[in-house]
Amino acid sequence: MSMHQAARAAQPELNGLDVEAATATIAALKADPALAQFRFRASNSWISGGENRSTIQGFYGAGREDDSRSEAWDFTNGEPPVLLGRNEGANPVEFLLHALAGCVTTTLVLHATARGVRIRSLSTELEGDIDLRGLLALDDETTPGYQEIRIALSVEADCSDEELEALIAEAQRRSPVCNTICRPTPVTITRKAA
Repeated sequence: MSMHQAARAAQPELNGLDVEAATATIAALKADPALAQFRFRASNSWISGGENRSTIQGFYGAGREDDSRSEAWDFTNGEPPVLLGRNEGANPVEFLLHALAGCVTTTLVLHATARGVRIRSLSTELEGDIDLRGLLALDDETTPGYQEIRIALSVEADCSDEELEALIAEAQRRSPVCNTICRPTPVTITRKAA
């Protein structure tokens, strides 16, 4: 048994996660890979101008439709006045930064816990560059999305610098949102019948 495995076995909770439940989940997924297949959903309705609202509640995972959420979450997308909005909410590209930060953070914590590493503090700062000429079709050579996203992590953990660098690399490699952004992901847009 490694030092990290012994540390995990000795404590019921690490980094806010139930170690026994995490171990059981991993064992269940190894035993039945079909349980690892998840389908997340969101719906969105336009309000006015750049304002629209997304609703998220149900998803399919672990072999069944999830029923743990009694209420949906609503997220209002807006735009700042310089982009013709009224600051109704963060804009979608800002929500993308939020999703990326959350996923990298959660992935790092999950892998730290699996390795028996206690995280004492973790915060991220993100920024990304977009050239609006792509969005507004003013220059066909300009990509409409982010040209680059930078994430600066501040992490204090009970491990060596080498172990921490390995954890950060694993978080970047294993984060579903980071992985989705960093590789071409097919997106299909269809029109539903009215």
